[in-house]
Amino acid sequence: MTTPIGITFVENDLDAIAGATGRVAVFVGAEGKLDQLARRVNRLCKGALGRFAASEAFADLKPGEAAALACPAGMEAEAVDVVRLDRKPTREDARKAGATLARRQGKADVLILVGANAGAPDIAFGFAMRAYEFTAHKTEKANPRGAVRVMASTPEQVAAKAGPMAALAEGVFFTRDLVNEPANVLTTDDFAARLAAMQELGLDVEILEEDDLRKLGMGALLGVGQGSESPSKVVVMQWNGGKKNDAPLALVGKGVCFDSGGISLKPALGMEEMTMDMGGAGVVAGVMRTLALRKARANVVGLVGLVENMPSGKAQRPGDVVRSMKGDTIEVINTDAEGRLVLADVLWYAQERFNPAGVIDLATLTGAIIIGLGHEKAGVFSNDDALCNAFLKAAGSECEGAWRMPLGEAYDKALKSQVADMKNTGGRPAGSITAAQFLKRFVKDGCAWIHLDIAGVARVNEETALAPKGATGWGVLSLDRLIADRFEV
Repeated sequence: MTTPIGITFVENDLDAIAGATGRVAVFVGAEGKLDQLARRVNRLCKGALGRFAASEAFADLKPGEAAALACPAGMEAEAVDVVRLDRKPTREDARKAGATLARRQGKADVLILVGANAGAPDIAFGFAMRAYEFTAHKTEKANPRGAVRVMASTPEQVAAKAGPMAALAEGVFFTRDLVNEPANVLTTDDFAARLAAMQELGLDVEILEEDDLRKLGMGALLGVGQGSESPSKVVVMQWNGGKKNDAPLALVGKGVCFDSGGISLKPALGMEEMTMDMGGAGVVAGVMRTLALRKARANVVGLVGLVENMPSGKAQRPGDVVRSMKGDTIEVINTDAEGRLVLADVLWYAQERFNPAGVIDLATLTGAIIIGLGHEKAGVFSNDDALCNAFLKAAGSECEGAWRMPLGEAYDKALKSQVADMKNTGGRPAGSITAAQFLKRFVKDGCAWIHLDIAGVARVNEETALAPKGATGWGVLSLDRLIADRFEV
């Protein structure tokens, strides 16, 4: 697994700045005032930093952005990165600043002069998040990054605050690795094995095989995977860090390791990106890893349905009728609307077995949510205002885009079937909403529920503020924050 980079926190040492090689990063607030460390850099480089801080070029920088003073006189450094950042920055600006420096690092050593900046832990976290690289399948390995040191007024305090963020970063990296893996590597067997390995962190992991799923009556989930050579599975991960008898929060993830569309075959153009259709399950796995690493004082169960949706002589056909674990029958109109079939059974199983305090499912479910929200925000659907508002607050706090979408009985008519209790798709109009309405039928009365459609945010084809092109790990930070704020004892 890709691991977060190591960052060393050191005490302020004015003499060490002159001899620092590689890149030196210094922070200057909007007003252009220099702190003690910045003044030291300014003296060393003959006033160049001060002149730049007073220039229009600096004023044009947005918070978290940087400009480089190359080969500064009087210093050994190859460059001084001047970052515009207030001494008490927002979390978003501080993380953006750290990510900016990671993007500029290359192979050089980096000395980050945070001094007494209150955003120091988030600067370090942003650096670690943006330094992620997925190189597992490159034969020519990239040269390792240089060392990263953070020079702070109180390094022990900064390190203590940054410590828990290492668990978050590892959870995000775990999710990114899973989503970035090709489908011939991340089969359902391999995915389940990676989750089972987290037992060494203290998670209780159970793998339900196809015979178990048949006995449970999971006909909707099994129908999706019946055309594939990869066996369908459900993996249950339990973290019991809260009070013994407290009901857990249940996280449910769609884990379609590859989605060809089945008999309703997708267009060839872009189909290679369907290796990411297990993104919901990847986020659930990353959250569970984070909870175990930071020893969260909460009871949380993560359940993922792992399948592969392939066309073959055994594959599910349009027009087939399947029976869910709940007992409802579903007419399969389109085999490419498969994720909701997987989630229907796992949602019902989660409620039947664990009687949870709430359920949150995550899925790269619809292209319609991308049409509506682009790649900036995930779609949030919920039957419970309190839980939904708590999640939106957590997402806002962690700078992960999320937007609440509507639900309503008026959308149910699109799911009516002549031959079964419901259809698995309501067509193109309001596609993300009718998908959520479908899932809502598998949520018991009185159970607080959120559905997160992450199709637009799980993987993107351009870099984001904290991630390179590819998997983002969206959702790990928000869900961990929600659990810390609402479910920990």
